[in-house]
Amino acid sequence: MAVQKTFEEINEKIKKGTAVVVTAEGIIDLVREKGASEAARQVDVVTTATFGTMCSSGVFLNFGHSRPRIKMKRVYLNGVPAYTGIAAVDAYLGATELPESDPENRLHPGRFLYGGGHVIEDLVARRPVKLEASAYGTDCYPRRHIETWITLDDINEAILFNPRNAYQNYNVAVNLSSRTIYTYMGVLKPNLGNAGYATCGQLSPLLNDPYYRTIGIGTRIFLGGGIGYVAWHGTQHNPGVPRSANGLPLTGAGTLAVIGDLKQMKPEWLRGTSFAGYGASLAVGIGIPIPILDEEILLYTTVRDEDILMPVVDYSRAYPENTGEILCHVSYAELRSGKVEFDGKEVPTTPLSSYYKARQIAEILKDWIKSGKFLLTQPVERLPGAESGIVLKGLTEQRNGG
Repeated sequence: MAVQKTFEEINEKIKKGTAVVVTAEGIIDLVREKGASEAARQVDVVTTATFGTMCSSGVFLNFGHSRPRIKMKRVYLNGVPAYTGIAAVDAYLGATELPESDPENRLHPGRFLYGGGHVIEDLVARRPVKLEASAYGTDCYPRRHIETWITLDDINEAILFNPRNAYQNYNVAVNLSSRTIYTYMGVLKPNLGNAGYATCGQLSPLLNDPYYRTIGIGTRIFLGGGIGYVAWHGTQHNPGVPRSANGLPLTGAGTLAVIGDLKQMKPEWLRGTSFAGYGASLAVGIGIPIPILDEEILLYTTVRDEDILMPVVDYSRAYPENTGEILCHVSYAELRSGKVEFDGKEVPTTPLSSYYKARQIAEILKDWIKSGKFLLTQPVERLPGAESGIVLKGLTEQRNGG
């Protein structure tokens, strides 16, 4: 008899403390042991996770009103400018914003020691942050300047809103030129000296739900150590890319826009980052539960590192010139091994995401669900491009050892 469950049924089991929850790593071994059909009957939720630098991130801040009131025209937090064209005391601080005093790449490669992502980490860590704001003055907002020290608890509202996170697959960056280059994928040594890669492989959320059957608008998630939600499809969401026989995209595809209360979050899962010669950013921890509604969803969660093929791109020419050229594909398992074979050369690999921390997030989320403190939400709308297209028979046989 085919397995069919609902969000409501699974949530009732979570409330009663009887839900069976495993991580995206654990489900692989369970299916190998029991088979897909039996695992789908037994397991209610699979937890997925990722942790890495995600540039399209930032925070909406409402500072509350001073006495007298001010309509902020320019705002600086520890010297980093925030965008103020929203309302009187609202601002948006982007993760990649830099202080105006930063020399940037005038002395190449720049060090980019502090930026918007570091301010966000300082706020979450409850460290004092210097707020400076200036204004032109109005009858209703007469104040023209304010300078003070604040912490996250002094701020009226702080909402993490990241327009593009949790990329579904991503480039492997190499450098075919004869000079060292400095990129958001790290420092790339000349003549195929190393390969930089991102995502967390078989733990990654959108690689465990490749056609977005359960992850959609309104999905409740682990975000930065607190509870957040998928707010929309992320910018640059591109699900229509070529896919392998198991349904996984062969290049960057889906993305998520996510939102949550910064005051719930922890600095362990939101970390300011610096990239020599490129800039500053923010590393974000995300965990997403996948309800096992049927056997098809279960089979997708059995994705393994060796199943994930990632495109190798030359960041000395093809990427900056946007040619779209892909040199080849390599598996995530090869990348995790520490080296890949390319063009007759053994190339060392350098991860930009932390598989170790993603594993921790998946376990934390698993514990939250098993303890009854985290219920699942059914998406109010699926993400664009959510059309299943693989032949499940072959995948079932593969996972069951057939």
